[in-house]
Amino acid sequence: MAGNPSELSNELSVTTKPTPVPDPESISVSPSSKTLNVGETQQITATVSPSGADQGVTYTSSNTSVATVTSSGKVTAVAAGSATITVKSKVKTTVKNTVTITVVEPTPSGGE
Repeated sequence: MAGNPSELSNELSVTTKPTPVPDPESISVSPSSKTLNVGETQQITATVSPSGADQGVTYTSSNTSVATVTSSGKVTAVAAGSATITVKSKVKTTVKNTVTITVVEPTPSGGE
């Protein structure tokens, strides 16, 4: 009224909550299966859904004498046989997918 300022209000403190990150629901892998010659490598690509979920995954091989896998998903064929690479969410380990790796001996080239 008439340009007279009012008294200051009490101080208000506000804390905002971070935007929640959705839980992982599924993992897609590419390729889903692969045949490799001994000594060959294959990079596995894993995508966690939904897109806003933590994309962190772990990779493990069911048979490291046939195929090994690095923490970044690079598979190395060690010996003939088969192995399953399991890709699991780091946040929700029940969310997983697998890649079937078949390792064969290289076909000898013709000649002596």
